[in-house]
Amino acid sequence: MARHLIFSVLTLGIGVSAYVDELGERFNEYRGNEPWLVQFYAPWCEFCKTFDAIWYDVGAELRSSGSPVNVGKMDTSLYTNAVTDFNIRGYPSIMLVKGDQILEYRGPRTKDGIMDFTNRAAGPTVRALTSTKQFRYVTGRHDVVFVYVGGRSRLKVQFQKAASEFVIYTYFFSASQEVLPQEIRLQNNPCVAVFKDGTYYLYNEERDGNLSAWVDRERFPSYLNMDSFTLYQMGERSKLVALAIVDERNLTPESVRYKALTERVAIEHRDHYNMNFQFGCMNGNDYINSFIMGELPMPSLVVMNMSIDGYYLPRRKVEKIEDLLRFLNSVLSGRSELLGGNGFLRQMKRLYYRARDAVKVSYAANGSLTCVLLALPVVVIGVIVCGMCSAVRTGGEKADEGDLSGQGGRAAAPRWRRGGASEPKKQD
Repeated sequence: MARHLIFSVLTLGIGVSAYVDELGERFNEYRGNEPWLVQFYAPWCEFCKTFDAIWYDVGAELRSSGSPVNVGKMDTSLYTNAVTDFNIRGYPSIMLVKGDQILEYRGPRTKDGIMDFTNRAAGPTVRALTSTKQFRYVTGRHDVVFVYVGGRSRLKVQFQKAASEFVIYTYFFSASQEVLPQEIRLQNNPCVAVFKDGTYYLYNEERDGNLSAWVDRERFPSYLNMDSFTLYQMGERSKLVALAIVDERNLTPESVRYKALTERVAIEHRDHYNMNFQFGCMNGNDYINSFIMGELPMPSLVVMNMSIDGYYLPRRKVEKIEDLLRFLNSVLSGRSELLGGNGFLRQMKRLYYRARDAVKVSYAANGSLTCVLLALPVVVIGVIVCGMCSAVRTGGEKADEGDLSGQGGRAAAPRWRRGGASEPKKQD
């Protein structure tokens, strides 16, 4: 029975992995115009090894659903050109390769997240909505949806361009006025609207400026639960991030109040703060601690500037919504002190902090191996130093042996006798 179970598990594993191709250096030659979802990995990356199970599940589901997307993986330690060809900056890196277009997945390494990205990015950049039922379906299924309404126009060209840039993050659709439900009233036609937070907002060129910049500001819900991947994306945006840091497993009344206040400001004061702030909540303080290189208590409120690695903390305890508004206004006016930053000393400290954390994680996973790896450079340096010292002494001894004076055949005093050392007395 046990033997049969093991055989079944192995067979299932082999069957799932069969949907993922191991790619080589000739990938660029034969990929053609077919879409490929590729994981770039390194054999020394521990997370890549644990991620394999998720990757094989993605390959199996895409194949079973009839998707035209091929799934593969490439070892960049064997094919080093891939690092520069695809601009690999970390492992595992996930790219959708579609002809000459390369789209990088920057979300959480989960099956659902990768599947959603693939289905969105592999199809048309802008998809047409042909019925009210279809419109209600897509706006109910996705947190954020951008829709262009109207016929051919300069705005439509701009919308297509913005969609090409941000399709890796969210969905873009086009529709006619007749497709929209009657409760949606548009001021102009053509126009662009974003549907989120249970409502919709219209793009206004005079007020909002460049369409792509507006899409970038609006591509998240006004308030959302954040993780490290989401915060990483914030570094590419001009918005500050206002966060409630809580422990979801141990919610205190103060934690609940911080979450509620942050969400209230995001929704009720959107017109005033949406241009400058992204609001959200984060479970746990591990990522924040590594960011500030310190210990942030939970619960806490913090405003982060991800583009310069800076952050702000309230000077007084936040009890009411007025306290939170006062804190946000002090950040915008420059009265609140900016902590952190990306100066040279701060960057050196951050490198040390991350190296220390990496050693802690490695030691927790395999203490013996970590000790060996840490001791190896010390041993190598010690051997080199000992070798150099031995070489110096040996050279000095040979020189002294050959440095005999012609006076009675007596050897000269050793050169290392200095300071208070007295010369040997002359024997009669």
